Amino acid sequence: MSSKKRSLLREASHQIIAGGSAGLVEICLMHPLDVVKTRFQIQRGASDPNSYKGLGDCFRTIFRNEGVYGFYKGILPPILAETPKRAVKFFTFEQYKKLLSLTPLSKGLALSVAGLGSGLTEALVVNPFEVVKVSLQANRDSFKVQPSTFGQARMIINADGFGLRGLNKGLTSTLGRHGVFNMIYFGFYFNVKDAFPASQDPRLEFMRKFAIGLLSGTISSCVNIPFDVAKSRIQGPQPVSGEIKYRSCFQTMALVYREEGYLALYKGLIPKIMRLGPGGAVMLLVYEYVSGWLQRNW
Repeated sequence: MSSKKRSLLREASHQIIAGGSAGLVEICLMHPLDVVKTRFQIQRGASDPNSYKGLGDCFRTIFRNEGVYGFYKGILPPILAETPKRAVKFFTFEQYKKLLSLTPLSKGLALSVAGLGSGLTEALVVNPFEVVKVSLQANRDSFKVQPSTFGQARMIINADGFGLRGLNKGLTSTLGRHGVFNMIYFGFYFNVKDAFPASQDPRLEFMRKFAIGLLSGTISSCVNIPFDVAKSRIQGPQPVSGEIKYRSCFQTMALVYREEGYLALYKGLIPKIMRLGPGGAVMLLVYEYVSGWLQRNW
């Protein structure tokens, strides 16, 4: 193997390992907030008998009825998906960025377009795992009596197959959610980071990167949440069993807006920001530090 091929393989390995590490750390720290976010997104207003009164009520009710493990419902699908998902996210971002450097696009715009491309690619990989995760998170039974992850996946496949009504339902919403998020997330982080000079003090440099990553995750979450709500409605349980109410991304957004008002498109925003604000910062920092360590030692 030529030295150039070895160099490219080493670079790709660094990006995949660092990206996978970033995803694994983030999901283990932040998953309980994802459960809370999903519960808010699938409830249908005050008329829903299972409606939570607020964030505190949601935490208390899950803990009281389902125990501490209730906050980790559906964690296995994202753990199984998160390493390849984030590896795909960061690896494809780096590849799209390299490819776009050959175009006349400005550096700032190229970073955002590379983020969009990485988000769309990531969505294709992760959507089946999201379908299983949301169906598990929507289950309010005790953790001990709910189906296993693989059991839930088998139930979905046996009932509806692998297509857009089964293991890949809500794909358009997932493409929108990840595409918009990554476009803003990467574009904002790298453009703002380049605009502010690095500090020689390691602690201040860590705080600088964490603050920019926190802002990146927060802004991205605020912009893409209507796609997230649509995804949860499509992939979660339908209001009437056997009757499909939420069919497609924009049809679901329009229906939620018409029946529940525009604020319903922002359900779960607070737990989403609580998760993906610091979670977004954690991912970027773990990626950069693991990538740097790999470059120095491997």
